[in-house]
Amino acid sequence: MKHHPLEQLRRYSPEAIASYYRFRIWQSLYRIVTLVGAFLGFIVSLQWDRVTQQVETNQPKRAIQLREMLTRLGPTYIKVGQALSTRPDLIRQDFLEELTKLQDRLPPFPNAIAFEIVEAQLGRSLSDVYEEVSPNPVAAASLGQVYRGRLKSGEDVAIKVQRPNLIPTITLDLYLMRWSAGWVARLLPLNLGHDLTLIVDEFGTKLFEEIDYVNEAKNAEKFAHNFRYSPQVKVPQIYRDYSAKKVLTLEWISGYKLTCTDEVKQAGLDPDAIVRIGVTTGLQQLLEFGFFHADPHPGNLFALHGPAEIGAQMGYIDFGMMDQLDQMTKETLVGAVVHLINKDYTELASDFVKLGFLTPETNIEPIIPALEEVFGNIIGEKVRDFNFKTITDKFSAVMYEYPFRIPAKFALIIRSLVTQEGLALSINPEFKIVEIAYPYVAQRLLTGETPSLRRRLLEVLIKDGKFRWDRLENMLAIARSDRQFDLMPTAQLGLQYLMSEEGSYLRRQIVLALTENDRLHTEEVQRLWDLIQDDIHPDRLWDAAWSAIADFSRERAASLLPAVATFNQ
Repeated sequence: MKHHPLEQLRRYSPEAIASYYRFRIWQSLYRIVTLVGAFLGFIVSLQWDRVTQQVETNQPKRAIQLREMLTRLGPTYIKVGQALSTRPDLIRQDFLEELTKLQDRLPPFPNAIAFEIVEAQLGRSLSDVYEEVSPNPVAAASLGQVYRGRLKSGEDVAIKVQRPNLIPTITLDLYLMRWSAGWVARLLPLNLGHDLTLIVDEFGTKLFEEIDYVNEAKNAEKFAHNFRYSPQVKVPQIYRDYSAKKVLTLEWISGYKLTCTDEVKQAGLDPDAIVRIGVTTGLQQLLEFGFFHADPHPGNLFALHGPAEIGAQMGYIDFGMMDQLDQMTKETLVGAVVHLINKDYTELASDFVKLGFLTPETNIEPIIPALEEVFGNIIGEKVRDFNFKTITDKFSAVMYEYPFRIPAKFALIIRSLVTQEGLALSINPEFKIVEIAYPYVAQRLLTGETPSLRRRLLEVLIKDGKFRWDRLENMLAIARSDRQFDLMPTAQLGLQYLMSEEGSYLRRQIVLALTENDRLHTEEVQRLWDLIQDDIHPDRLWDAAWSAIADFSRERAASLLPAVATFNQ
């Protein structure tokens, strides 16, 4: 099997791709004619709508036309459409919804070619590796197709095989995209505040990661490691000896598609329990591990029967599209949630700068009122009606008007959250994501495992220099709405923090709050006690207090040792 010169690229390199195609103009000409013909026809249709004053009437038709055109243009442009479906900074709202329907499905390529790729990649015949392989693929997508098989050792497996000639196809498309990005940006009504070529490079980087099955194997193993203590999450085992850059052999997952609610119920699984697992694990990926599955569509998530003591499980597959958040980004995200809760839109605008949605040079003053208009009703009376889809729809108008740009990783996060929410709503139309998400975030803040989280908690509890009892009550009530939440470990951590040097500021604020206006405010303490007393058992409370005192004593003793040593010298 002949290899393309760019097959050796392990990562996306615009320089290497440009170097190869720059002097092979004949390879680009046919593709250019195809692309120009497709896009020119679409643009002419848009202009004709303006001339005939049919823009509003024909918008749904043009959105469908765009989706069908991208599908015809092949794998790269299917992925482009999927990426654009989460980019309100690039695409108008009337096209976004149609692009979310873009299906990652193409006709399968011949079995003979697929099996030839497997044998070339693994360096051995098909019969030497597999006891049997399904006669036809069980799924075919834009980048590859999947067969069901069985190893010689008896394990049922999925065999993922990459499409032939994929590298030549996507590298040529990426080269032409990047080449045209410079001058096309000047013709488009976009207010990016960023170089369009940077967006092409972000897309190319993620696409190259997705087509490298060695990278996908690493992602799956890392994901499994993160959830090693979560028996409700099932990640297929990777068979490294039978995997390579274009072939991936992994454990076969037998489950039920989340969209098939009736099948899930008939199997004796609780759909609401599946939803809860999906939302909670999604939040863990973002706020705890920082490593998240960015493509949780119905074909990649399954409801499974776990062991009897566990019950339902959520099965994840397809780890090609993943991303990593660094510690600063995770902390800034938590801070953004805090500022949203506090309705502090000035700080929220600053968070958008820190997260890369706005450049540091951007004047955020005109943006603050727009953020307040979009997010104003999220926290308050309408909090239970909050959903990501509504917010992204509202936010699209703001992003199109101001110089927002969604960093690649946040486009993936938005896609992940909206997709998971859509799946949850298909299972339970009455589902409210805040009923799971808010308790989780509240618990994370109340637990305060890191100094950053403790600082964020103080931002919630102290406003304008005053301790807010109502916010503490609300947070405790939200956290306790999750029946599995155990208040005692949090109480112990809270006591330890209050007695530590770091907690001196909070101690002063609580004392001031209790004695404000020259009277003892016992009613606030009584309300808190009424809220939590059912969760507090005297013996456990004593244990928590004693542990806190013991830890405080050890901390103070450790802090005194250097001083004692200095005194004795």
